[in-house]
Amino acid sequence: MLIDSHCHLDFPDFAAELDAVTARARSAGVARMVTISTRVRRHAEVLAIAERNADVSCSVGTHPHYAHEELDVTAADLVARARHPKIVAIGEAGLDYHYDNSPRDAQELGFRTHIEAARQSGLPLVIHSRDAEADTARILEEEMGKGAFAAVLHCFTGGRDLARRAIALGHFISFTGILTFKNSAALRAIAAELPADRILVETDAPYLAPGRFRGRRNEPAYVVEVAKVLAETRGVSFEEIARTTTENFFRLFAKVSRPPATDGVGPPMRSVHV
Repeated sequence: MLIDSHCHLDFPDFAAELDAVTARARSAGVARMVTISTRVRRHAEVLAIAERNADVSCSVGTHPHYAHEELDVTAADLVARARHPKIVAIGEAGLDYHYDNSPRDAQELGFRTHIEAARQSGLPLVIHSRDAEADTARILEEEMGKGAFAAVLHCFTGGRDLARRAIALGHFISFTGILTFKNSAALRAIAAELPADRILVETDAPYLAPGRFRGRRNEPAYVVEVAKVLAETRGVSFEEIARTTTENFFRLFAKVSRPPATDGVGPPMRSVHV
């Protein structure tokens, strides 16, 4: 089996056929999906999807694009919400200097608030970092000095320095369909070098469809394509990558229940036809 550790099932792209999308994921061998929060004020929509689907969990948090809109959301607020059984992570939060939709000081404040919530709740933090590697690493290292917390750098497209520093802190690194793009040789080189016990796969659906589906809306079933390329990149079998990334997921997202009666791998993944 595989896990889509990061998707956005509440986005309008899926509204007309959400049940079909999740059904295709299950048919492809995707046993668990985590739909990720981007705005606390709209979290009810995310939570409703998780509550309606036994194999879907969710996070709670504010994307850096909206950090300035939710500065009143405190770590205590996030921790209180995170007690819900379906909420298994904090975030996504972090820094986005590519678009700078939110002032950078607001992004940093929001990032640190979410780190504190992860620390207090014991849930992993889902980190968004784009064109902000130095500050992301600095903040993570400063905050780790205040107390340990678990985290994953989602949709990793950074360089070796950020990867090295994140791994040194005990964090995880997750790859999307970007790994499959022809111009992603440098990213694949990093993916090949990382410790096996620190890697995850995701889709970030509806964005970043893998190369085979480039230009189309992404969906959780396509995480199979990410895993295939990650396996090729690391010179291991697809089954090994499926087993490794699944085990890593359950270690990090410890609140998510495992599917019953599996041997850690589950049924074979199937090709996706849509």
